[in-house]
Amino acid sequence: MLKSGVMSSLTPFSAIAEDIAALDISAITALSKAAGDPLRMQVLKVLQQNAYGVLELCQIFDIRQSAMSHHLKILANAGLVATRREGTTIFYRRNPRNGNADLQPLQQALFTSLDKAALDEALEEHLKQINKERATASVAFFNRNVSLFEENQDLIASWSDYGASVESFLDSSIGAAGTAIEVGPGYGQFLGKLCESFEHVVALDNSAEMLEQCQNRAQQQGLGNIEFILGDTELAKQRGIKADCLSLNMVLHHNPAPAEIITDCANLLAPGGVLLITDLCAHDQEWVKESCGDFWLGFEPEELTHWARLAGLVEGNSLYLTQRNGFRIQLRQFSPGSTAA
Repeated sequence: MLKSGVMSSLTPFSAIAEDIAALDISAITALSKAAGDPLRMQVLKVLQQNAYGVLELCQIFDIRQSAMSHHLKILANAGLVATRREGTTIFYRRNPRNGNADLQPLQQALFTSLDKAALDEALEEHLKQINKERATASVAFFNRNVSLFEENQDLIASWSDYGASVESFLDSSIGAAGTAIEVGPGYGQFLGKLCESFEHVVALDNSAEMLEQCQNRAQQQGLGNIEFILGDTELAKQRGIKADCLSLNMVLHHNPAPAEIITDCANLLAPGGVLLITDLCAHDQEWVKESCGDFWLGFEPEELTHWARLAGLVEGNSLYLTQRNGFRIQLRQFSPGSTAA
């Protein structure tokens, strides 16, 4: 639940309404009624930075599926949550845009207030357990399929098809050339360019088998200024590593908690540093989940922008590439700045 005392500091609806043009009272009532239940407010808080299925939400809140489905239906009918089917699972996310444009300021004010609230520690622990289970499954996939990594990636987007664009994007983004971090470097296709551009490069991966393959290929290329670390962004934070450039190259769609990774990356950036994200745009090709270990079917550009803003980053340059097989790739640049959401 939301911690006691927090809700009293949230902006009252009456104060919000003063800044909103006259609306259909029935529409305001429907949205307020949907948000007016304590459990539904907690669900909206949990959905702040991630999407979850019904069964996962039941596990987080320890309630029956029928009850959770009822609450989610009310939130969806009010436009507060959106659904997206990925494979056989329907995931629920907070809806950034209400279908009724007149209600958007009211909804945004609600979400902004919720973003400032704190979750009960028990719910936080349940969330960590869900994300840990997701992450374990993802790491296990890559450990099992390390020899098929390039073959699987080529099914979606081969580095030879988009790598030159990523390297050019890097050249236009570099402000300082001290330290670069690549999270999830794969077989190290981008490491050669990073080693040319930065004095010190950190290759960070939570799959031991993938990291070993990456290290072997880096040695074959004679790349000597790379530090290989088995772990995740949380470990990098604990070690106090700071980066002038941090690369997430085709990583987020494999990660169970992409918003958390972006937040960690924001904390790893040195002053004036830049976060470069290369990832898939949202698509409907569900076969990638089983064949390539994808957790998400890409992302809408607005999702990455929203998560970056929550992490205190502002958007820079963007580039979009269409692949021959119908996938689209987004190259995004973010830097420390305003936290306005």
